[in-house]
Amino acid sequence: MPNKRKTIKHRFLNYSKYFIKEIIPVTVGILIALSIGNWNQTKKDKKYVNEIFTLIDSELDDTHKGIEDVIPIQKSLIDTLEYYSNDKEVNILQLVLKVGGIYIAPIKTNAWSAFSNSKLELVDYKLIAPLSDIVEQKETLNSKSTYLTNFVNDNLNENEKDKKEILILHIKDVMGTEKNI
Repeated sequence: MPNKRKTIKHRFLNYSKYFIKEIIPVTVGILIALSIGNWNQTKKDKKYVNEIFTLIDSELDDTHKGIEDVIPIQKSLIDTLEYYSNDKEVNILQLVLKVGGIYIAPIKTNAWSAFSNSKLELVDYKLIAPLSDIVEQKETLNSKSTYLTNFVNDNLNENEKDKKEILILHIKDVMGTEKNI
């Protein structure tokens, strides 16, 4: 019986030595590799987020400039409509052509769309909420623009004051949405 205890004790010591010599270094190596992998992925994610936010910032600048460029044209159309509102000799088509057409500001959200479909979890909600609002406002602007265009197309030959006033209201509504963006 004492030999059996020595044998068990001897095996236990051998396994313990083997475990310490072989398994622990492998485990430590795996943990180090995982840490390096996580660090590298975090570094790549930060770079990606910075690049996307640079693109988003550029798109926001372009959108802001586009809105600033379009608002005076829209105001000019409103002024023209108001000036000729009582003139039954001039129809809506003539007034729209007089100012060069109807313009809607281009709202750029491509970078945001790409980002929101991929790695949105990398950024705090407080940073992305305003961008989501812009996308929603863009959809609203698209709907209002479509309605404005349909109204103009349906009333091109109208020369009545009430139709011109309704067109003014539609343009002001579009401008309000653009300003909100």
